[in-house]
Amino acid sequence: QLQASGGGLVQPGGSLRLSCAASGGILVLDFMRWYRQAQGKERELVAAVSRSGGTLYAASVKGRFTISKDNDKNTFYLQMNSLKPEDTAVYYCNGYEIANEKGYWGQGTLVTVSS
Repeated sequence: QLQASGGGLVQPGGSLRLSCAASGGILVLDFMRWYRQAQGKERELVAAVSRSGGTLYAASVKGRFTISKDNDKNTFYLQMNSLKPEDTAVYYCNGYEIANEKGYWGQGTLVTVSS
């Protein structure tokens, strides 16, 4: 299972760091992603990173968000800078394990950007 944390209320222009920790028998996450879902909207991919380090970002967050990982801790992160009100959403982490051909979702963490 995946455990997401780090959400909260932040003012526009502020920063937050989300974490997603794997546990419960997940040995190696090969692909790690952050999604978000704003109220009334569909879930969208925000950022992705592979175990080898390749990254991908949605155009709306490129240059402001950074996805990273710690293979030893089986944990990945989303550093969010220069936050905007439109970044307000529930953020979900997602991971895929090639060895077991299994995907996992975290429970979601709410990020609210508001003054």
